[in-house]
Amino acid sequence: MLPAGEDGFRAAAWGDDPGRWPLPAATDPFDRWHRAVALGGQGRYSAACAELDEAERNVAVTAGLRSLMASTRASWSRQMGAHVRASRYDGTAIALVGLATTRVGPFITHARCDALTGLAADALGVGRFSAADALLTRCEELMVREGRKGSLWRQQLRLRWVRAELAMVSGDGAGAVRHALDARELATETDSLRHITKTELIVAAAVSSLGDIERSRHIAHSVLDACSEHGLVPLQWAAAMLTTGLGDAPASPSIIAECTALLRQRGGVLADA
Repeated sequence: MLPAGEDGFRAAAWGDDPGRWPLPAATDPFDRWHRAVALGGQGRYSAACAELDEAERNVAVTAGLRSLMASTRASWSRQMGAHVRASRYDGTAIALVGLATTRVGPFITHARCDALTGLAADALGVGRFSAADALLTRCEELMVREGRKGSLWRQQLRLRWVRAELAMVSGDGAGAVRHALDARELATETDSLRHITKTELIVAAAVSSLGDIERSRHIAHSVLDACSEHGLVPLQWAAAMLTTGLGDAPASPSIIAECTALLRQRGGVLADA
């Protein structure tokens, strides 16, 4: 299994305790990023942004870490449907690390892959499907070029998520399921409950695009249960939206309303900007 991290905020960001609250304090910029990721996963957007704001004030923060933090802000914007705003953050993320062919360390590769996948998701969100496909292909080529394709578990997962989403909106249900199941297989190699749960949500949506509504409902209900148990409010909101779209779960509208109110209370605004 891939390491989840020993500290509380690392376990919340990348491990088996995503709903931990309160979180321990972080002091250095790298750990502040971990803590911000954990807070964002719980939908605590104001606190998460404040954590990154503090980290970015440190003049010693590297371009690679600044890029990862920009990609993180973009991810939160996409969660709230703000794809245009997200693209600005992702544009900053890729500008900070560039795409030069010179081989670099793994930290920069991680940042480049996050930015490219984020830009692809942004393009997908505004209907630029060809651009999304090109950006994902560029990311895949980067992973191969850097020779670290097997070690980038989170980047590989995110790539497959967006590949599945692109297939869904392109009317390729079989392709969506294939990419989603590839992501599920990869997710078995991580301890990150948040990433495992997000992967299951992608699988549920992909299965529905193939017309298997009952199977999709079953998976989506499991996602709702996991989100409720672990305090993953943004994913809980998304899963409830899916179950509503599937014409199921009378409780889903109330879940959506509760999650929306909680996310707004925590600094989220579910509208594009």
